[in-house]
Amino acid sequence: MLKVPVTPEDHIQGTENAPITLVEYGDYECPYCGAAYPIVKQIQKHFGKRLRFVFRNFPIVESHPHAGIAAMTAEFASTHNKFWEMHDLLYENQEYLDMPNLHTYAKSLDLSTADLQTAIENETFDNKIESDFIGGVRSGVNGTPSFFINGIRHNGSFEYEALLIALEQAEK
Repeated sequence: MLKVPVTPEDHIQGTENAPITLVEYGDYECPYCGAAYPIVKQIQKHFGKRLRFVFRNFPIVESHPHAGIAAMTAEFASTHNKFWEMHDLLYENQEYLDMPNLHTYAKSLDLSTADLQTAIENETFDNKIESDFIGGVRSGVNGTPSFFINGIRHNGSFEYEALLIALEQAEK
């Protein structure tokens, strides 16, 4: 079960009253999350307004050394209402998550690279990222991507057909 309910502080696409809520705990450098990214996009397109999608940070920095700064970069973009644009850029450029590239992505969204650098150096978003991470651990997340459908962990495949069937069953 999802131990931390979805709140307005989460990164959410879709309406609050959607009959299906899909929560992903993800890591921007995780290749499996990278593979899930276009599938989630397809799922969102298929369900439209019937689906609310929530993304939470779960950077596994022991395996993915750039995952932490990528999550910080996404959170920085969030403070400028550009979380989803940065989220997409990070997944679409998953193999290039070093600081020079993160600065390039920030510039492409008209964000200050100096402010981004300061936020990273000051660990401005560590509490938010840690809160997401701890909530994931409390909910049983031990790898990425981890999905929850209407609060219940989806233990099946995240391939399109499997996720589609699980979401359709949750809607009934």
